[in-house]
Amino acid sequence: MSTYAIGDIQGCFGPLQKLLEKIQFHPAQDTLWLTGDLVNRGPESLATLRFIKSLGNRQRIVLGNHDLHLLAVAHETHPGQKEDTFQDILTAEDRDELIAWMLQLPLLTHDAKLGYTMVHAGLAPSWDLAMAISLAEEVCGILKSDQAREFFKHMYGNQPNEWRADLTGWDRIRCITNYLTRVRFCHPDGSLELETKGKKEDRPADLIPWFDVPNRVNADLKIVFGHWAALGGITNTPNTFALDTGCAWGYCLTAMRLEDGERISVSCE
Repeated sequence: MSTYAIGDIQGCFGPLQKLLEKIQFHPAQDTLWLTGDLVNRGPESLATLRFIKSLGNRQRIVLGNHDLHLLAVAHETHPGQKEDTFQDILTAEDRDELIAWMLQLPLLTHDAKLGYTMVHAGLAPSWDLAMAISLAEEVCGILKSDQAREFFKHMYGNQPNEWRADLTGWDRIRCITNYLTRVRFCHPDGSLELETKGKKEDRPADLIPWFDVPNRVNADLKIVFGHWAALGGITNTPNTFALDTGCAWGYCLTAMRLEDGERISVSCE
């Protein structure tokens, strides 16, 4: 019985099946942890979503920014972008069932026995585990409620760029969501910088990866995350496990067995 964490699939159903075959995944006894961005950019978002949903309690998922974008388009609060590749979901006969299921998914999962926490992108450096769980549940409570459509109306934007406990309203919810699903680089004080992407070696001098912010209070947590393909799966920072290895860009899809940390990848060419 094994638990495998897999990086961003983004609609790459073929490579996912190839990876599951390579790791000899047995749904009757093994469990998948998925770092989010299940859909978009790849060619088979619908097949990917249907398969993952079919796994039932053999999967644990966190929503990523591309998943939230799909939900916003499905709620008709965003027109979509020309590069989106999830139209197959929006026109599927089981569209409503799939969207309703996605709205129930978390933004953070933690397993005390395994000793891992999973998010899509990262955590604010001032959040300990209890606070991170509470804030993620605060957002998910809205997604599960009749306020979901209003959430998607206010989700997009880069401000406020710094977490403060006294934030209220949609500013508070947007800030929490951005740390959990969009963060890559921060300023040294831990505030968000959401425009810069790419390799950490190419960053402006005044920016640092979120996991390298000084005095990060969650540095003792073993954090599994995706989102940042340019890392190539490497952080060089203890207790951080980057698993997005650029499948949607033609690189590879990677799984990590949580029981021993072994990584297994397949080519996505």
